[in-house]
Amino acid sequence: MNKYAENLINSVCCNACPRKCNVDRKTSVGYCGATNEMRIAKVMVHNWEEPYLTNCENGGKNAPHGCGAIFFSNCNLKCVYCQNYEISNANIGRAVTPKELAEIFKELETKNVCNIDLVTPTHFVRGIIEALNIYKPKIPIVYNTSGYETSETILALEGFVDIFLFDFKYMSETNALKYSNAKNYPEICKTAMLSAKSFIKNDIIENGLMKKGIIVRHLLLPNASDDGIEILNFVNNTLGKNTYVSLLNQYIPLHKASSYPEINKRPKTLEYKRLIAHAQKLNMPNVFLQDETSASETFIPDFSNPND
Repeated sequence: MNKYAENLINSVCCNACPRKCNVDRKTSVGYCGATNEMRIAKVMVHNWEEPYLTNCENGGKNAPHGCGAIFFSNCNLKCVYCQNYEISNANIGRAVTPKELAEIFKELETKNVCNIDLVTPTHFVRGIIEALNIYKPKIPIVYNTSGYETSETILALEGFVDIFLFDFKYMSETNALKYSNAKNYPEICKTAMLSAKSFIKNDIIENGLMKKGIIVRHLLLPNASDDGIEILNFVNNTLGKNTYVSLLNQYIPLHKASSYPEINKRPKTLEYKRLIAHAQKLNMPNVFLQDETSASETFIPDFSNPND
């Protein structure tokens, strides 16, 4: 366990994310709404992540398939258009200790999944590190984050996390403030990714499956393709041309999006084509694209059943 992880484990007040609430979550809650008790909304074999995480397009009958996904309750970002709003805004789900979370890792491993996918983990990173200190699975650990992370928290995960799956939502401070109440999101996200790059130097792909690396996701919002263009430029120029990038075309207006007319609709086809054309112009070889049929609520997990 490195010094950043030790500091995180030993801290009384929570400053694990850029909100810096500085509250003792044993007696209070910060922006995320979570107590000191880890809560899991759903555990499932998840086949809808990128192909190089799920192996659903490759491998034989006995090959690993799907991600062993653990969806944590609450969120430190709380986007107004959140597709998982049922769990991101309420302290629902079952409480687990680090020891119990380690047992969940073991159980998922027996299901022959490709990795352990920790979804929206930031506010429970202390308990996650404790669980991984008890038991580190033999398959990769995916840290599936909104991108709103401190450098210290990312550095604390060295030796525990194998794959960082970063959302990169905005390059516009205006959009970041309006839709996620986080004006500093662009700089925070860039710094977090560079912190991960400091110890995840290279991507490792074996038989079509990622074993170690950094993936950058960008969800195209309506009227916001400029953000996507700038994000592609940043990734290409800073993380490297060969970075694995996922351009998501699955946005549908959910949660509070109806209060924002400019995003209360699907992006235009031409907006997504603009991002594709720019990725081609940059000659980035590892860009994953989505068909418009991905924009459906049928691909959102059913959170009414905590275990599938």
